[in-house]
Amino acid sequence: MKADALRGHLDAMLLAVLEGEPLHGYAIIEALALRSGGELDLPTGTVYPALRRLEAAGYLDSSWSEAAGRKRRTYRLSRAGRKVLAEKRQEWKAFSTVVDGVLRPG
Repeated sequence: MKADALRGHLDAMLLAVLEGEPLHGYAIIEALALRSGGELDLPTGTVYPALRRLEAAGYLDSSWSEAAGRKRRTYRLSRAGRKVLAEKRQEWKAFSTVVDGVLRPG
């Protein structure tokens, strides 16, 4: 999938992946790949800055933990993040309906 196709949608996808349970960064990347059927294989240089930006905006909370001797940050959706995710889902539904209407043959 081309990176341009993700522009403007990465935040919503990150929030959606974190809706079910808190995850650390690498697990978020794996969840995106799994939920997209392998189409999304995003580099850490794309995902981690977005996670930090979403946390700074108040949409994510995080905490540090240690696993197998390594520190890792685990992210979870905040109350504000749940609200924004609901809004982004509505926006996506409206947008995809419009695009589908235009692209549908006949």
